[in-house]
Amino acid sequence: MAKSATKKTAPTKQVEPVASKAFRPAVRKLQYNDITKSMRSGLRDFARAPQYGVAFGLAYAAFGWFLLYLLNTLELNYYVYPMATGFALLAPFVASGLYEVSHRLAEDKELSWSRVISSTRTAGGKDLSWMAVVTTFAYIIWLDIAVALYVIFFGMKPLAFTDLVTAIMTTPSGIVFFTVGNIAGAILAFVVFSLTVVSLPLLFDKHVDFVTAMITSVKVVLENPKPMLLWCAIIGVSFAISILSLFVALVVVLPILGHTTWHLYKRAVGEKQSG
Repeated sequence: MAKSATKKTAPTKQVEPVASKAFRPAVRKLQYNDITKSMRSGLRDFARAPQYGVAFGLAYAAFGWFLLYLLNTLELNYYVYPMATGFALLAPFVASGLYEVSHRLAEDKELSWSRVISSTRTAGGKDLSWMAVVTTFAYIIWLDIAVALYVIFFGMKPLAFTDLVTAIMTTPSGIVFFTVGNIAGAILAFVVFSLTVVSLPLLFDKHVDFVTAMITSVKVVLENPKPMLLWCAIIGVSFAISILSLFVALVVVLPILGHTTWHLYKRAVGEKQSG
């Protein structure tokens, strides 16, 4: 009788899945020339693919024109100036599509409307939605502050837009109202600037949560106060020009600022090395 041999099989080794490496942002030091170099790169991107910048800028300006028309129709003239100045708080989200354009240009990837729009819709996920909540909340606070100041200085009676401008320019209370309002708006705008200057492109580029993105953005400002103040001032002057042009200048201003923001983010944020 043949002896049957039993074949022993070696126990299967269980292989645990390897967790994907999380991106850990590291803040870099910036100089003034990093701002100018980023702006040159932004201008170059706009020149290479102007159709995307003009389209996003025109859409942003058209939304501003609609709001101005709506406020004028409803005779809410005291909302016009705070709406126009606070409008800049929403710009980073409108410019999000331009981050993708700059990214694709830098990587020599295919550039098309379908790819830009699809990536804009999917990038960032829920964390981007939370960033939108934070920015929108800041915008609402700014409008509430503006209305409260109006009531304090001019009472409950709505003034026509021309009468309001005349009061601001010719009366002591109007001058104080304009000064206090602009100081309050500048403080709030700088807070939002600090939270979003690199957080939005970071959310688009890397897999991080919105809290990490905002903390990184604030760290960039704290680590590089002078260059960031320069960049904040450039944004402020650019939007002041846009307001004076009744938003027409946004067709050019928004794409340049959007592309520049992407390149400035790439200079300001790197990956923290392990170990």
